[in-house]
Order: sequence, then C-alpha cells, then structure tokens
Amino acid sequence: MRLSNLFVVAVALAACTTASAQKANPDDFGRPATAEEIAKLDISINPVTGAELPPGKGTAKEGAPIFAAKCAVCHGPTGHEGGVLGNAIVGPKGTRGGIQAVPFTSTIWDFINRAMPRFNEGTLTHDQVYALTAVLLFRAGIINEDDVMDAKSLPKIQMPNRNGFVPSDLKEIGDFEKRACHLGHCPGPDPAKAKSK
Repeated sequence: MRLSNLFVVAVALAACTTASAQKANPDDFGRPATAEEIAKLDISINPVTGAELPPGKGTAKEGAPIFAAKCAVCHGPTGHEGGVLGNAIVGPKGTRGGIQAVPFTSTIWDFINRAMPRFNEGTLTHDQVYALTAVLLFRAGIINEDDVMDAKSLPKIQMPNRNGFVPSDLKEIGDFEKRACHLGHCPGPDPAKAKSK
C-alpha cells in the first residue's frame, strides 16, 4: 500500500515540475481580429460636425425600454442613480455632471456604440445607439422626448459644457478665465495663482 502511495505522489510531482517548466507564450493568447470586427470599430466620428456618423435614428421613447433592458442594471433605472456595476451617468438637470459634462453629443453616441453594454460591447444596432443617446439627453433635460436623433440632428445639439474645455480662439488657451474655470468650478488650486507664488 505504501509503495503505491509514494508512486502516485512521485508522478504528481513530476507532472507539476514539467508543467511549471513550460513558459507561457504571449502569442498563444487571444486571436487575430476578423476583417468584420475591424470594420465595425474602424470609424472616426468628427465630434463637432458628426461626419462619419452612420445611418440610423431613435427617440427617447424608443430608448427607454432599451435602457431598462440593457443599461439599468449598471446605471440605475433612470441613469441618475448608478447601479451594481456602474456610476450614475446623468447629472441633475441644469448641471454639468454626468453626460452633461461631455462637450459633444457624438462622443456620447460613439462611446455607447463602442463600449456598451458591458460584457456585450458592440452588440447594439445603430438605431439602438441613437435611441439610447436620445434617452440620456432627454433625462438630462437637453432634448424633448420625441426629438429624433440621427446623423444630422445629433451634432446640432448644443451640450451645456460644449465650450467648457478650450476657448474658441486657441490663442487664448493659456487664459484660465476663458477655459473651463470661467464659472469658478475648477477642481483643486487655481493654476494661475499657483504660478504667482
């Protein structure tokens, strides 16, 4: 009996030693992307003009059931609350919190299209992405519930923080009064005052 137990232990140790001696090859991880997968993500949307936004359309009414089914578990029932796996994404109306801080609506559309829903990224149709963008904009108080969002209307939406990052004249970029700090909402110390010390 003892000899057979020792034999089992010896075989197990030999197997472990052999397995640990083999190094993982980084080329063995993942797989090459297919041409279809690359084409789906190979888009560049101009944030200001919305050029390259694909065809499709949606309203907040159409987006509400999609949000409930695919987004609420992470972001809460309305997007104001946050959920199990995600933060609140809609700030209070009239504020620059949540999506209201994003300067361009095309950025919201692009993020939803590429990165949502979590663990099923890239599975939404373009109509669903337009509808989800619409429902977020509606819940933020930026558009009406029946406004149709598409490649032409989406870039025309003026976001509350559209001019909050850089001045329209880039020569004034060093002037903190003409950048995001112009309303006094800068986090941390005022960089202009820090330089004078």
